[in-house]
Amino acid sequence: MGETKKLQDLFLDTLKDVYFAEKKIVETLPKMEEAATSVQLMDAFAKHLAETKVHVERLEQVFEIIGEEPEAKTCDAILGITDEGAEIMEEYQGSGVTASR
Repeated sequence: MGETKKLQDLFLDTLKDVYFAEKKIVETLPKMEEAATSVQLMDAFAKHLAETKVHVERLEQVFEIIGEEPEAKTCDAILGITDEGAEIMEEYQGSGVTASR
């Protein structure tokens, strides 16, 4: 049997996972904003990007508070989401699809 994990280990592991996800979102949102075909959607992506950058800063503060260096652990869930978004952007690029009300 392996080493017993402590609650602190779980917390740090989860923190690294969330840190990866938030940084990946910061990387992806500008591409989504660029691909958007409506001003409202572009604005929403820009707002989300600004908010997510704050999330990254707060996570870095948490790492500092607990005496750890900010470190990302690959989060397969966010990779699936961002990969799907990239596929959709590629599929509809130049198609003239616009938002409707």
